[in-house]
Amino acid sequence: MRIYETMLIVKPDIAEEERENIINNLVEFLTEKLGAQVDKVDRMGIKKTAYPLKKYNEADYTVIYFKCSGENLSELEQYFKVRPEFLRWQTFRREDLEKEEKKQAKKEEVSENTEKVEE
Repeated sequence: MRIYETMLIVKPDIAEEERENIINNLVEFLTEKLGAQVDKVDRMGIKKTAYPLKKYNEADYTVIYFKCSGENLSELEQYFKVRPEFLRWQTFRREDLEKEEKKQAKKEEVSENTEKVEE
């Protein structure tokens, strides 16, 4: 499975509870529709934007890290497009995190083999 990072920006004039529901619904969509495994949801809160986004000078930023095959990412793109509460979004493949995870798995495998040899 590949590791992805999605950064999304939600309109700030939506109530905090509703913004939380929007993110929870997105996580649910990722797990149920895309078959993704969500590793981390990093809510940054409302921050000032570098430039106005649809007449907003600040917005609610969130980053979501997840694992999936990558075949259905167009469905995620469509999910964002049909919902007006999202000002911007971008999904990246995190090859650096994939390499780090592979290295960690190799280290664990080596340590397991070492323990078996010692017995």
